[in-house]
Amino acid sequence: MAVTPVRAGWTLLRALLRFLFMVANNLVAIPAFVCYVLVLQPLRLLDGRCFWRLEGRMYKWLLGMVASWGWTAGYTVMEWGEDIKAISTDEAVMLVNHQATGDVCTLMMCLQDKGLAVAQMMWLMDHIFKYTNFGIVSLIHGDFFIRQGKSHRDQQLLLLKKHLENNYRSRDRKWIVLFPEGGFLRKRRETSQAFAKKNNLPFLTHVTLPRIGATSIILSSLVARQENGSPAGGDAKELDSKSKGLQWVIDTTIAYPNAEPIDIQTWILGYRRPTVTHVHYRALFSSGCCWCRRLNLRLQSSDLRVSLQNHDAAYPHRLRLVSLL
Repeated sequence: MAVTPVRAGWTLLRALLRFLFMVANNLVAIPAFVCYVLVLQPLRLLDGRCFWRLEGRMYKWLLGMVASWGWTAGYTVMEWGEDIKAISTDEAVMLVNHQATGDVCTLMMCLQDKGLAVAQMMWLMDHIFKYTNFGIVSLIHGDFFIRQGKSHRDQQLLLLKKHLENNYRSRDRKWIVLFPEGGFLRKRRETSQAFAKKNNLPFLTHVTLPRIGATSIILSSLVARQENGSPAGGDAKELDSKSKGLQWVIDTTIAYPNAEPIDIQTWILGYRRPTVTHVHYRALFSSGCCWCRRLNLRLQSSDLRVSLQNHDAAYPHRLRLVSLL
């Protein structure tokens, strides 16, 4: 379909108006969030649990604001798989494939109706996001900014472990969002395929082989140790809170029509035609310290290879389904 001058002009005008609206949104909402958090600091000293509950509510509203930008542009989501709202009060780690900056916005839209999961959620994201307009909000909320690269890997894992110990349960967090591929698909695909060829692993096109460092730290730190069916001795705070520990790993797959991901610029300016993004969930449950062993075995066994290959092969089917809608 040819683009007429009138249509092109309207698209540019709408993009400009949307951009101005987003700027106004950020200039009002983010400073308001920071001010409310400052005003509520006395409550943090008196009742930390109540403070973080209120902060989580405001955090959820901000994420809802970001989700609304895509919804008003016609970018909607169709969810498949298991109903993860049913486990929104349990502790879980959400592992998500990563294609573009719009993945985060898509998740913000998906998770708005999942109870308090968004309010009690911790995100692991690239350190560059610390310097965006939303960085101050994430810093206050207690999200973790991770620095990529071999030279930083060991140090970052130690910092992550310390961050979880200091911020996860003290702020009553329930879910953690992690992109285990370690970067965007377009940047990681060739490296992943070369590594797969060298190590006799599946040759994947639509996803990349995951990196397990951060995932292993999360599971080893947050899964409740078990002794004879009951929590083992440890931190008194954890015992007092009666936490069951991390119970779920949510395997989350984001699939875009024609494998064309939406980036944050498109999400804000809305110059792309309305589209439906498909998100698939699979929740894996276990209890006790066997989680770490099961994950390591899964990552190192042929079972993972088959799983990853099926995961990769499922994409064309989902994308054909999208094209029929």
